[in-house]
Amino acid sequence: MIDFATLAAEYRQVRARTEKLCAPLEAEDYSLQVAPFVSPPKWHLAHVTWFFERFLLQPFLPDYQVFDSAFDHLFNSYYLQIGKPFPRAHRGWLSRPAVARIQDYRAAVDAAMTRLLNNPPRDAGPTIGFRVELGLHHEQQHQELLLMDLKYSFAQNPIDPIYQPIATTPTGTAKAMQLVSFEGGLCEVGHPGTAFCFDNETPRHRVFLKPYRLADRLVNHGDFQNFIDDGGYHNSAFWLSDGWSWLQATQRRRPEYYRDEGEFTLHGLLRRDPAAPIAHLTYYEADAYARWAEKRLPTEFEWEHAAAQQADQAQDGPFQLHPGPPAPHTAPLAQMHGVLWQWTASPYLAYPGYTPFAGAVGEYNGKFMCNQMVLRGGCCITPPGHLRHTYRNFFYPDQSWAFCGLRLAEDG
Repeated sequence: MIDFATLAAEYRQVRARTEKLCAPLEAEDYSLQVAPFVSPPKWHLAHVTWFFERFLLQPFLPDYQVFDSAFDHLFNSYYLQIGKPFPRAHRGWLSRPAVARIQDYRAAVDAAMTRLLNNPPRDAGPTIGFRVELGLHHEQQHQELLLMDLKYSFAQNPIDPIYQPIATTPTGTAKAMQLVSFEGGLCEVGHPGTAFCFDNETPRHRVFLKPYRLADRLVNHGDFQNFIDDGGYHNSAFWLSDGWSWLQATQRRRPEYYRDEGEFTLHGLLRRDPAAPIAHLTYYEADAYARWAEKRLPTEFEWEHAAAQQADQAQDGPFQLHPGPPAPHTAPLAQMHGVLWQWTASPYLAYPGYTPFAGAVGEYNGKFMCNQMVLRGGCCITPPGHLRHTYRNFFYPDQSWAFCGLRLAEDG
């Protein structure tokens, strides 16, 4: 039976966290969009609110009055079954509605959601419970996206804006990388049980893994600098054909956010710590580094099999705006969760027997299962409580604005 009182408390907590993340912003920041693949903070605030209005309040709260009929077009993202979304690349054009209007929208929807959760229709209770939980995890995803997008947009500003100052920059001592062996065999992967998960984590099924080894930590700045110094960005022998074509087209010669003076972060420009994990790599760069190191990227199932054997299957990195060096640990593998999303060698495909969520919310994951690669593990800006070792993220191989790094693997 669904505990709607607990669900209402979770709703308030998640919604308040979004507001807290926006507290450091200036008025001008809310409409900032410097590239087609990022969205302005104002749009994120409205879109996650639209999700609750469109999928919960309109169908389930009697006599609910839509806040603004134009919002169904402006703040739909990609749900084509219920309307034509406003073009993603043009979200920064929307100086209106103003931020104050969107804040009023959030307040109105929150008040209506409180009424719904206090007295849900009995015959729709399970559907409402599922959609609220999906909406909360959706908003947590956008909390992470908001910071990703803001970092990319701030990085284009030559004055290196600071989202949030940092008192001291953590430093560490780089330790030699070790490889941890796993026997493999016939393994079960995918989400078990009845707790919440996204549809792309199901169904649970068996895969066969040969013996393999995983690095006990993520690749760090010091490691990657050796690749740069060795001419890694200039040697086609390390690159996939598509990766080499991307490299020639972009003339990339160092990772995203690298500067001569250091590294751009949400804390502004910081010195690079050789012991801290290298972040914001494309799949192409991660794969090229692995080949240069005479290793490979793990498959997503190798990663999941290894993560499932550790006690820290939740978030083992504290929420912070920039990944730091590994903390002391007792588990065989450090930095598995909550530090950086880790590229895998696996294309983003459906599991055997996969069934998307019913209705328009079924567009959430399944229709993106083409030409993207899977990442695992979450990152330092992933909201607390949002991660699972079965969680599958996915990005195109040329994208690097996400907080993504890599862990090496080899056959065992």
